[in-house]
Amino acid sequence: MKKILSLRTKTFAHECVKFSLQLPNTYLGNHIKGQLIRCGTSVGANYRASCIAQTKKSFISKLSIVIEEVDEAAFWLEFIVDENLLPKEFCATLHKEASELTAIFVASRKTASLSIPPPIENKN
Repeated sequence: MKKILSLRTKTFAHECVKFSLQLPNTYLGNHIKGQLIRCGTSVGANYRASCIAQTKKSFISKLSIVIEEVDEAAFWLEFIVDENLLPKEFCATLHKEASELTAIFVASRKTASLSIPPPIENKN
C-alpha cells in the first residue's frame, strides 16, 4: 500500500503541475498556478517524509500536513471553477483524486492515532 500511495501522490503532484500550466496568464491565474503547484507537489513530498518518520507521533504529524496540502489543492481546484478560469470538466478528475487521497489519509491518521496511548496527567 505504501508504494501505491507513494506513486499516487507523486502522480498527483505531476498532474497538478500539468493542470496549472493550463491556467490563464493573468494575475489571478498566475497566483493560483503557484498555489496549486506548491500544495500539489507538497502532498507527494510530505507523504514520502511520513513514510520515513522515526516515531508514530512524527508519522501522524507528517500525515496531517499531507491532509492539509491535499485539501488545499481541492480548494484551489474548486476556486478555479468558481472563478470560471477553466471548465468544471477539466478539474473533475484531479478533484476526485484529491478527495480520494484526503479520505485515505484521514483514515490512516485516525488508525495511527488509535495506537498512541493518551498522555498521563500530572496531578501536582
